[in-house]
Amino acid sequence: MIALLLRDLKLAFRAGGGFGLGLAFFLIVTVMVPFAVGPQSSLLSTIAPGVLWLGALLACLLSLDRLLALDWEDGSLDLLATAPLPLEAVVTVKALAHWLTTGLPLVLAAPFLGVLLNLPMPGFFWLVISLLIGTPAMSVIGTFGAALTVGLKRGGLLLSLLVLPLYVPTLIFGAEVARRGATGMEVQTPLLMLAGITAATIALLPFASAAVLRINLR
Repeated sequence: MIALLLRDLKLAFRAGGGFGLGLAFFLIVTVMVPFAVGPQSSLLSTIAPGVLWLGALLACLLSLDRLLALDWEDGSLDLLATAPLPLEAVVTVKALAHWLTTGLPLVLAAPFLGVLLNLPMPGFFWLVISLLIGTPAMSVIGTFGAALTVGLKRGGLLLSLLVLPLYVPTLIFGAEVARRGATGMEVQTPLLMLAGITAATIALLPFASAAVLRINLR
């Protein structure tokens, strides 16, 4: 599993679709929002949690079509399916690699980009916590979507249409945690809901992704 994880990390950096692309898109979204809505500090403070969460979600979405496509194209996916390692473990490792190259850099960059949107000081901590809890769910859900569309030509649009509705609960509760934290409100309820969604996706979706891959590889 460690060898597979290191391989996927190397592929993500070499392909250019992980670390750099996600961060660049996240930066572009954050920089362009003040130009679109105006320089009012109070307005930027209000919308900052939602904008940062939406930017992180879309940045994660950018690299999903590469999760399994490269392995499908060179035949590695067939070899992984027949390897002693269970297919459930394979998709879990790939989701972890996606989070390490896309989700984790977004979590680390979010506080710095929050300064550009005048995020209130109490919101920085809860923004990082919400992204740290919520982004793994987006990677696991994205792996499921990639498994559904693997082998399809130009399946990127279909992948987005399948995954975006599944991202909505994570977006709602993640942004709510950051918003409540920024305004000094109680965050326990949305935080527990966000953690529950992440735990459920990690526990269930690898099995669904593996089942879908077995069907597509027949």
